[in-house]
Formats: sequence, structure tokens, C-alpha cells
Amino acid sequence: MIHDPNRFDTMPIGIVLRRAPGVTRWAAWIWKAVDVLPGAGPADWRVLREENDVTDFHATTASLELHGADTEAYLHGLNAQTPALYAVMRETDDDARPLDLVLLTASPYEAQDYADNGEDIIEKITMPPAVHAWVSDFVDTHHREEVFKKRKRDKKDIGAVEDGIGDARIAQMADVYRSPVQAKKERLQ
Repeated sequence: MIHDPNRFDTMPIGIVLRRAPGVTRWAAWIWKAVDVLPGAGPADWRVLREENDVTDFHATTASLELHGADTEAYLHGLNAQTPALYAVMRETDDDARPLDLVLLTASPYEAQDYADNGEDIIEKITMPPAVHAWVSDFVDTHHREEVFKKRKRDKKDIGAVEDGIGDARIAQMADVYRSPVQAKKERLQ
């Protein structure tokens, strides 16, 4: 497959994660993706804000990639009541970096694929207006509606009865292609 550079675009996006005290004794902290920073530079868990026990971190900067083949998914996401980006994260054993960003996407279909495995954490983050405009422009430029083509059925009669093929319920001593009707006649004679 030849990669068409005109049907691919990227934007660096910073991910802001919030750490808040847990509400049960089993969870010391609750982590939530709360915002994105379009065009952000590199970051490694930089503290953005601390208030009481709540801390916001610029955890990392990811590359949001748009592909021309996924425009239908982007269009679906843009038409949602609240357009969103999806951060796919995995827990780590490192206390300083408890979550690792696996993917940032504008495709709700791709986010659903990751949600199906049950191991990843999927966070839905409201799409900022600048990112919304960028994704919308990409979709306007590259989206092509696929024409629905109805499949034509063949003319074969699938309800036709083939007498003489044999029946697995009949013990076959000789001809495996003996029909049930013929076997019944033989038993009656």
C-alpha cells in the first residue's frame, strides 16, 4: 500500500492528568485525564497546578495522528453531543509515573477497540475548539462517502430438496447415496 502523505496529518497534544485523593481506603489516589494542550512541547510529568491535595500534571505530549482512511470515525466523533479525544493509558509499577499513555486518538471506533480488551484505561477528554477545527478541516478535505452497493443473490434455489443424497440417520450397509424414500420402500417390501 502506498502511503499518501496528503491523507495523513499530525499535531502534538499534551495530556493533562489530575491526581486527587481516593474516596475509599483501597484507592489512595484517583487519576483522571482532564484536559489537552494543543501544540504542546515535550513533558515528563511536569506539575502544572497544586491545590489542596489535587495536582494537575502535564504527563506527556503525544502525537495525534489523523489518517484519511479513518475519516468516517472522525466524522462520527465530531457529530457527537460533546466531541472528544480519547486517551488510552495503562497502569505502571512506577509511582512517579503511574500511567503510561499508549495512544491519543480522535476516533471513537479506535478507542472502543482498546476498551474491549479490558486492560486499558480509556479517558474521554473534551476536544478543544482549535483541535475540533483541525480535525473538521481534515475530514472536509479527505472524507469520501462510500456508495452502498447491494449484493445480488444468485439464482440458485436454496430450498430445493435433493433426494438420493443419503441420510446420516439411516444405517448404510451398501450405497451411501441411497435416499430415505428408497430405504423406506425397501423396508416395506
